[in-house]
Amino acid sequence: MKNKSVVSEGKQIQLAIELINLGARLQVLESETGLSRERLLKLYKEVKGESPSKGMLPFSADWFLSWQPNVHSSLFVDIYHYLTAHTDLRGIDALIKAYRLYLEHVQANSLEPILTLTRAWTLVRFLGSLLETVPCKRCGGHFIVHRLELNSDYVCGLCRPPSRAGKTKKHASELLQTALAAA
Repeated sequence: MKNKSVVSEGKQIQLAIELINLGARLQVLESETGLSRERLLKLYKEVKGESPSKGMLPFSADWFLSWQPNVHSSLFVDIYHYLTAHTDLRGIDALIKAYRLYLEHVQANSLEPILTLTRAWTLVRFLGSLLETVPCKRCGGHFIVHRLELNSDYVCGLCRPPSRAGKTKKHASELLQTALAAA
């Protein structure tokens, strides 16, 4: 960290704690704060009570294009774009606020959040280079697509869900529990 100010360091620590509480991986913390890796490791262990997960960050842009992740990622990006267009929030502050609003919306609708903060962070970096948003020709909502594909007639996964949508083991288990409770 160039500036050795106590206030500046305190702000970096506060940001790191906020990111840790939202589930950020160590690589995100290193990229977004000026704190050393050793300091971040100690801070992570103090906040979470465990070591951070190891391994590489998710890198595939394809994850954002499968059915459920696309819906959640598109919701997050719409919130993010709205915040950056209509407020003074930029960078990590806009990402954090957009992610908190995404979590609120998903939880208010009794859904499980699919998008992690680390994936949201990765998504923001992919926008413009690998990914972009285009409007669905049926509903008009904006959804994540590959930037280099032809998307003039794009129809989203909500307007045209895949044939296996909603047919997960968890969904089947819930249907069975409902049927047993009614019997």
